[in-house]
Amino acid sequence: MAKRIQLVLNQDINKLGKFGDLVEVAPGYARNYLIPKNLAIPATPGILKQVERRREIERQRQLELKQQALEQQAALEKVGSLKIAKQAGEGESIFGTVTTQDVADVIQGSTGMEVDRRGITIPDIGKLGTYEAEIKLHSEVTAKVSIEVVAS
Repeated sequence: MAKRIQLVLNQDINKLGKFGDLVEVAPGYARNYLIPKNLAIPATPGILKQVERRREIERQRQLELKQQALEQQAALEKVGSLKIAKQAGEGESIFGTVTTQDVADVIQGSTGMEVDRRGITIPDIGKLGTYEAEIKLHSEVTAKVSIEVVAS
């Protein structure tokens, strides 16, 4: 069987790897497809050092993002309860529902922080009362916020 060649990927390739990954492929695949299309370059000691440096920079960036998310989590949990005013009918039922965009707008108004509405998880809210919402700020950081739905 032929010897395999180590390459560093220049971009994401489906079922092979992501940008900057060190992969081993068949020589023909490398010589005839990956290298001519500039999808990968041969792994040399200098290239491997560059890849390591890029990974370290990306790791530092992820640590900074996580630190910012932890600060946001502390600020959100310090706020306590957020109030959302909705028009209510009989039996404390509200007209419409409370959406993730409503929660994001209330957070923006009370704390000045922008939170992506797609990271907010709320239960189905159809009545007045207090509910818990989870806000995903980072892949490892989630904040819990109390939402109080009141009649307007």
